[in-house]
Amino acid sequence: MLNASLSPSSTELVINVLAMVLNEGKPLDRAYSHHFSGLKLAPAEQARITSVAGDLLRRLNLYCYLADMKPQEMEREGTRLLNAWHLFHELELPKLQYALPVEPEAFQRRLVEAKAIPALYDGCPQWLDELGQAQIGDEWPAERAALAMAPKRYLRTNLLKCTRDELQQKLLREGVQTQVVAGVDTALEVTSDSALFRTECFKQGLFEQQDAGSQLVAAAVDAKPGMRVIDACAGAGGKTLSIAAQMQGKGRLLAMDVEQWKLDSLKQRARRAAAHNVETRIIASSKTIKRLKLTADRVLLDVPCSGLGVLKRNPDAKWRDTPERLPVLVQLQKEILQSYSRMVKVDGMLIYATCSIMPEENRQQVDEFLNANPHFSFIDDETISVADSGFDGFYLARMKRVSES
Repeated sequence: MLNASLSPSSTELVINVLAMVLNEGKPLDRAYSHHFSGLKLAPAEQARITSVAGDLLRRLNLYCYLADMKPQEMEREGTRLLNAWHLFHELELPKLQYALPVEPEAFQRRLVEAKAIPALYDGCPQWLDELGQAQIGDEWPAERAALAMAPKRYLRTNLLKCTRDELQQKLLREGVQTQVVAGVDTALEVTSDSALFRTECFKQGLFEQQDAGSQLVAAAVDAKPGMRVIDACAGAGGKTLSIAAQMQGKGRLLAMDVEQWKLDSLKQRARRAAAHNVETRIIASSKTIKRLKLTADRVLLDVPCSGLGVLKRNPDAKWRDTPERLPVLVQLQKEILQSYSRMVKVDGMLIYATCSIMPEENRQQVDEFLNANPHFSFIDDETISVADSGFDGFYLARMKRVSES
């Protein structure tokens, strides 16, 4: 992806995407959707644009330092940033009619300076570096460097419709190359630039695009056919659909969320996946939870979090108001864990999960909950390390209800 210069039109698209993210505060996926809408880009070219824009956002402070500019100057000085990016990757500068130059000697001097500051070279803002050092200590430098890498593309096989081997062969016939992911029974890694959502395999509901780490979180639910399972923070339902496959479509799977549009999206995905046992329910008030007290064999709480384990995939989060939001999120996690745990029946299992690698949101939350709720016992937990796995970073903990109260 990063072995050739951008064309002038692709350079302009990258700058427009970055400007929308940085100046308007739009999420990266929404910026892509806005700027790609109506364009007939070849899959390889679209993949290249997203690859370059993603790399620029993952290490934005580094590239801005090398270009001697500020992120807020993107619309006015974006060509300078792209020139610095090309110089960093030792690529020929794009042939743009109006381009702000980067003086090579100044660039080389600043590159030497940046290499002496590991956090800057890894594209890590100061607040995140301080948080990572405080929370995970000696493990942080490896995680920080891993979070600066490009994410891989993973698929989850829909076992309601096919096996992983069958999916791999069907995709290959459509020109999509994949390889099996060790340790994740449902996962394939995509190794080509194919347009996945244009394939017949996707239209037939044979797969969902889902990180392998996220698939491990869903697998930890260990749902069985005939169970009553609640995914209480379902969102658009990636993990819900994985759980439906575990249940072989038998039993009751209730997907809940506070936002109706996410549940509407989940309904569409469930139909395509043939996940017929999925029901959706909006959480309108605390009464919604109270009515389900002591009813579920499994409750998954994939709670709102900082997203600091998935910065490879959502690098724009580095440059938002995460430091100010973190205490609010931690308090919200506590409230959800305390309230929603009421839905687990005796001998049922509660699975708490985040897409963060910070203990404050993870094991510390679980320990605090267990101390306050002796009617739950600890089973096990796992932090899916970005550095060790190559996946996105996640945390999961499993707890059992041993009595009603």
